[in-house]
Amino acid sequence: MIRRLLIANRGEIACRVIRSARRLGIHTIAVYSDADAGARHVREADEAWLLGPAAPRESYLSIERVLDVARQAGADAIHPGYGFLSERAEFSAACAAAGVIFVGPPPAAMLAMSSKSAAKEAMQLAGVPVRPGYHGAAQSLERLEAEALTVGFPLIIKPSGGGGGKGMQIVESAAGLGAALASARRLAESAFADPTLLIERYLPAPRHVEVQVLCDGHGHALHLHTRDCSVQRRHQKLIEEAPAPGIPDEVRARLHEAGLRVARAVGYVNAGTIEFLYADGEFWFMEMNTRLQVEHCVTEEILRLDLVEWQLRIAAGEPLPFAQHELVPTGHAIEVRVCAEDPAAGFVPSAGQLAEVRWPEAVPGVRVDAGFASGDQVPTHYDSLLGKLIGRGSSREAALGAVRRGLESLRIVGVATNAAWLADALAVPAFAAGAVSTRFLAEHGSGLGAVPVATSEELAVAALAAVECRADAAPVAPTPWDAGDAFRVNLPWSQQWLLRTGGAEQRIELVRDGAVYLARLDAGVQHRLLASVVPGGLEVTIDGRRRIVAIHRDGDRLALWRGAARLDIEVIDPRHVDAKASVHEGELVARLPGTVVAVNVVAGAVVEAGATLMILEAMKMEHAIVAPLAGTVAKLHFAKGDRVPEGAVLVEVTPRESA
Repeated sequence: MIRRLLIANRGEIACRVIRSARRLGIHTIAVYSDADAGARHVREADEAWLLGPAAPRESYLSIERVLDVARQAGADAIHPGYGFLSERAEFSAACAAAGVIFVGPPPAAMLAMSSKSAAKEAMQLAGVPVRPGYHGAAQSLERLEAEALTVGFPLIIKPSGGGGGKGMQIVESAAGLGAALASARRLAESAFADPTLLIERYLPAPRHVEVQVLCDGHGHALHLHTRDCSVQRRHQKLIEEAPAPGIPDEVRARLHEAGLRVARAVGYVNAGTIEFLYADGEFWFMEMNTRLQVEHCVTEEILRLDLVEWQLRIAAGEPLPFAQHELVPTGHAIEVRVCAEDPAAGFVPSAGQLAEVRWPEAVPGVRVDAGFASGDQVPTHYDSLLGKLIGRGSSREAALGAVRRGLESLRIVGVATNAAWLADALAVPAFAAGAVSTRFLAEHGSGLGAVPVATSEELAVAALAAVECRADAAPVAPTPWDAGDAFRVNLPWSQQWLLRTGGAEQRIELVRDGAVYLARLDAGVQHRLLASVVPGGLEVTIDGRRRIVAIHRDGDRLALWRGAARLDIEVIDPRHVDAKASVHEGELVARLPGTVVAVNVVAGAVVEAGATLMILEAMKMEHAIVAPLAGTVAKLHFAKGDRVPEGAVLVEVTPRESA
């Protein structure tokens, strides 16, 4: 058995491999870049070694550096995870040359599948269905254009050496063909250093179905049934499930056999996945992923197998001890990928420090595979995946219910996430019915994960949280000034707050009578509240209805949850606004980190008190930076587009009296 395992990866998959290896008694060795020095996988491994700078090419993608660390650490095996070097045949070959076990397929098998064009030619010879198209070696733009006209429209152009949807171009007619071919070639060269393109007839609404295989070095090849991965954004998967629903038994059997035929044709060893496009009872080979897939967890749940364990055992030379007839799926599993990204902004990745992370590990029927915890930094250099929630149950409906409950219990603060989008996607009737295709986002994406508008009740609770959820400890010898509340002699306790959320402001007054609060909002709206602090939030009775509200407080910023959706609210004590602006007379300081989106003045401009000098975008809200006094703009410290750290001086204004 392997004794010392180096995991040449990071994040969720590194933590996943560590977990299985530790259970098998294997010593784990993590590697990390400068950006990942404090990462979770570094903390969880038995030991960790620095690879190099944050840039992947100088760390996680450097074969030389990974093998050098493996030699120094005395590793006898390397697990590549997924992404980075996991599908690089030269890495597998370099491991063999260095006398280190590569936990994956042999170089020849990887090489056979590294080119989509060559792989499809080989699969046609092996009798596996392949879509009509052009996969040839002649690659002049003129030849590609001629072949495309023969294939017909709509068609799809793909980089032969790529993956993850990068560089793909869908062409509806001959009018856009020339530009699409030129663009695809540029992207293929820049992303994969391989300009080779392939052309195929495009299926407008297929399903993405795959077959997991497991093959040992003793001639045993088994299929581990099917998965459906049709819900995607930018050709990258977001929701996966096993078994793939709604496929007739006869077609499913042919899919299994085709998957095994592909694996045997290239002499495959270890875990791998064959991906097919499926429509109207027919399927076509797309590609083979010669590694562990992100979505391997749903297969593990329906078969009760640990695929990482069997990767390690196969790499160590063990034969598979079970037969095909013993691998009978039980129940159903659905996985969602929780990513640091903003669906409302086109799934733009989000980075920063995670102020709080609470994974739903105690929710029945939910498995969590995570790579981040509270306090961790989400770097800008790598994939946005934070972790995965896998719902399992005796039926698809039960698995769906479990993963939805998991999303509603998930708490992440510090970056934008797609949690609310995922919850909304699972609630789409077409998904519940299992009637999805790769066009799911185009057909149902409008409105999913919309930023919620805070209700008057939620605003009242936020103001109450500003009073009850104090982050700072009380002083040893409190005084009336230390209390910081609204106590007044012979008058009711009353305090006003300014709440900012979703680009809007709302003033709210809290009046307390004993333990009961009365919250007064604009337009005569008011609520009666009774609250007590509980772990993770408040237990609130509002207008006679009792519920627990999850709350995270960081200074004057609050996060509240409505199901899987997070509401970000800034709670400002109006008594402190002027004081903050005039800590140093004429200096305006950023309360939040953000980006300057507008600068309305120039140095030397004469301004009146209240004039808007600059607009800062932070926490998805725009904040007007206004002059605290009349005077002259002495200095602008930031320009439009600049990133601003919290506490930075933005503008200096010289008072008129001393100008």
